[in-house]
Amino acid sequence: YYTSIPGSCNFESQEWTTVCGLMQDSSDDFDWNINNSAVTGQTGPDADHTPGKGHTFLYINSSAQKEGDRARIITDKFFPASLGVCRVRFWFWLFASMQTGVLKVYTVEEHGMDILMWSSSRNEENKW
Repeated sequence: YYTSIPGSCNFESQEWTTVCGLMQDSSDDFDWNINNSAVTGQTGPDADHTPGKGHTFLYINSSAQKEGDRARIITDKFFPASLGVCRVRFWFWLFASMQTGVLKVYTVEEHGMDILMWSSSRNEENKW
């Protein structure tokens, strides 16, 4: 479901890449999936961050991957550069285990260089 805010998405559509304006990076090692807690079981949250049950979210299961593997989603359109106008806001849940990697957010500058904007390797608490 897409709102009037550019880039805003709640992943309630199975066609999330089209609806949300995102795409799987074809040069990464594995892909993000969409589902609810039924698939992720003990390694994921009981539900997404919104009130109620049964809402979907994007997830990866890092337990089947080797160190250094990457799963990336990227926007399919450019956002203009701004100071204090464009903001990235998202909810995340990281299960603290030996296989948990690092969640990172990058911007890509006009010449294609990735700039790390934020990263986290775990939640302080077991919640979104």
